[in-house]
Amino acid sequence: MLAALALSFGVIFIAELGDKSQLMAMTFALRYRWWVVLGGITAATTAVHLISVAVGHYLGAALPTHLLGIIAGVAFVFFGLWTLRGDRLSEDEATRAERTSAPAFFAVTSAFLLAELGDKTMLATITLAADNDWVGVWIGSTIGMVAADALAIIVGAIAGKHLPERAIQIAAAALFLGFGFYMLLENIWPASALVLVATSAGILALLAGIVAALPQRWRPAVLRTRPSTMDANEDTGRREPVHREA
Repeated sequence: MLAALALSFGVIFIAELGDKSQLMAMTFALRYRWWVVLGGITAATTAVHLISVAVGHYLGAALPTHLLGIIAGVAFVFFGLWTLRGDRLSEDEATRAERTSAPAFFAVTSAFLLAELGDKTMLATITLAADNDWVGVWIGSTIGMVAADALAIIVGAIAGKHLPERAIQIAAAALFLGFGFYMLLENIWPASALVLVATSAGILALLAGIVAALPQRWRPAVLRTRPSTMDANEDTGRREPVHREA
């Protein structure tokens, strides 16, 4: 069991470095408290890897992934649009942590569940469980993924302290949309990862151009151009005082 635990920890930890799961963890860390993100990741990883080791132990490596990947892609596009829309809390809600933490926890958990179903990490766990002790693989793979994503959470939490809220919201939405487009393309178009990344970036850029061309009132609030001081004065009928030299 210990050998399976160590092997699966090393394999999954290395596989997660630079993976979209780390980018997701960093993105969520920009929006939510780090312990909420880590808790959601742990819950989702525990469940997904339990499914993985069960499949690997009893059924082998046969698992249809295209439909799950498409569903996950649609979900991430939805998350991106929701992030652009933004959330508003009343003063009473803002002071009650239970009203803000619970939705965040379930959002993180559901996002990682959808993202990891059919992902290469799940397939790697299935493969490991087919030839090793399933309990050791389950524990080791879960710890390996949580550890890798914890590194991303640290980076996201540190970066979030130095970025304005508007920039965080736009960056998070762009990442979610990018994940969604990539996962949709990955499951409907057999192309290389580089081509998929370039195409996803192109779709994201096209969408940004379309939004930029829209009238101000049709854009999401976070993407509306903020009026300058002069425009604000003109709108309110006020003028800045003019100082004359004696």
